[in-house]
Amino acid sequence: MTVPARRQSHSLLPDFQELMDMFPTFGALRPFDFHTIRVEDKVEEGRYLLRAELPGVDVDNDLNLTVSNGLLTIEASRSEEKAEKGRSEFRYGSFSRTVALPEGAKEDTIEASYDDGILTVTVELGRTEERAKQIPVRH
Repeated sequence: MTVPARRQSHSLLPDFQELMDMFPTFGALRPFDFHTIRVEDKVEEGRYLLRAELPGVDVDNDLNLTVSNGLLTIEASRSEEKAEKGRSEFRYGSFSRTVALPEGAKEDTIEASYDDGILTVTVELGRTEERAKQIPVRH
């Protein structure tokens, strides 16, 4: 059985957000704070599985998933307010992440669920044809 080829390869280096997560927080502030969504993905048993960390998101009002031309886009926003002893804090932000689906992904079979702050998206994979072909060279 062949493993479907990915349209986009992952680098051996961590992404920029992971590097920024290594900085200690000073009063909940990092030198850079990019509103990104952490994801993990894998192919297993003929399905593409993506899990995204989205704690505190109201699924009905603040989460939007779209797919177009082999790209899955996750958009979310969240807000949080705390008030205690005459002091209040609030945090809010929008987050977006676009992921290339593997070749052979059947976009019409996408299913998504949300549980305990984790968004899980599954996509059925079909067979992909070999795309390599011999090209004659004229001389």
